[in-house]
Amino acid sequence: MPPTKELVIFTQTYDLLSWLLPQCERFPKSQRFVITQRLQGAALNFQEEVFEANARSGAQRLQHLQAADAQLNKLRLYLRLSRQWDWLSSGQYEHASRMVAEIGRLLGGWLKQTRSGVQARPGGTTRSDDSDSG
Repeated sequence: MPPTKELVIFTQTYDLLSWLLPQCERFPKSQRFVITQRLQGAALNFQEEVFEANARSGAQRLQHLQAADAQLNKLRLYLRLSRQWDWLSSGQYEHASRMVAEIGRLLGGWLKQTRSGVQARPGGTTRSDDSDSG
C-alpha cells in the first residue's frame, strides 16, 4: 500500500476514535465495564494492529492486517448492539457505520495488495532484507 493511502487509514481511524471514545462516556454506567470496554478495546486494538502491520512486511504484515480485520468485525458488532439498546441514536450509528465502512474498504484494499505480494513470493515468505513499507 502506498504511504499516502496508509495515511488515509490512519487518519480515518484516528477520526473514528476521536468521535467514538467520548460517545462511550454517555453509555449507561452499568455497562461501562462490559460492552463499553469491549467496544473501546476493539477500536483501540484495531488501531494498534494497523500500526503493527505498517511496521512489518510480507506474511507478518498480512497477519496483523487479518487481526485488524477481526477487530473491525468486533467493532461493528458492538456498534450494532449499542444502537439496538439506544445508547447511540440513529444518526450517531449511521455516522459511525459510514466511518467504519470507509475504514473497512481501505483495510480490504491493503489486505488484497498484501495477499497478492505474499503469494507472489516462493512459499509466501519474505526476505530478511525486505524493507517494503507498502
